[in-house]
Amino acid sequence: MQLYCHATGPVNTLVSIDLSRICPPALPSCADGTTMRKVSAAHATTVLAVRHQGKVVMASDGQVTLGQTVVKHQAKKVRRLYHDRVLAGFAGSAADGFALYSRFESKLEEHRGNLERAAVELARDWRTDRILRRLEAMLLVADTRAMYLLSGTGDLIEPDDGVMGIGSGGAFAMAAARALVKHSSLEARAITEQAMAIAAEICVYTNARLVVEELA
Repeated sequence: MQLYCHATGPVNTLVSIDLSRICPPALPSCADGTTMRKVSAAHATTVLAVRHQGKVVMASDGQVTLGQTVVKHQAKKVRRLYHDRVLAGFAGSAADGFALYSRFESKLEEHRGNLERAAVELARDWRTDRILRRLEAMLLVADTRAMYLLSGTGDLIEPDDGVMGIGSGGAFAMAAARALVKHSSLEARAITEQAMAIAAEICVYTNARLVVEELA
C-alpha cells in the first residue's frame, strides 16, 4: 500500500512511502474477532517414552489439530516396528511421520534390528538428503536397551534417565514421568499413563485418548 504526503522544507515535495515494507501483513481473524496464529504441526501433539524396571512403554495422545480446530480424537502416532521389537512415535505432519516410519524401518532391516546404528543412519540421511530435510516431524524410537530422539537438524539424543517426550506437551509429560520414576513405586506403564494424563490437563493440543505400546 502506498502513502503519499508532503515533506516540509524550503520546497514542497510529494513523498511516496511503501507501508508494506513497514507494517507486517495482518493475520486472518477468527469469527470472534481474535487473531489467528499458525501452530506448527510438529508441536501439536504429545509422545512420551519411559524405560523403567526392565520395561519400555511409549504412549501418544490421539488429538489431531488443524489450525485452531480439532479434526480427530483417536489418531495412532505410536507403532511397533521390526518384528514388534522396536517402538516408534512421531510428532508432526502425519504424511511426514509415515515417511519417517518407512525409512527408519528400512534402516532397521538393513542393520538387523540394531537400534543405534539405524538411528545414526537415519539422522545422517535426514540432515543431508534434499527430500528428507523438508520433512517437518520429530521421531522418538526405543527398544529394551536404548532410546533416541531424532530430528531433521541432525539431532540424535539419548536421555540419561530413560524418559523422553516430544511435541507441545512433551515437556509436561516428561517432567511428570521423571517425578513419578523417582518418587513412586509405579510400573512403567502406569507412570506413562499418569504422566500423559497430566500433560493432557495442561496442553490444549493434547487429549487423554491414549495409544500405548509396551515392550518387556
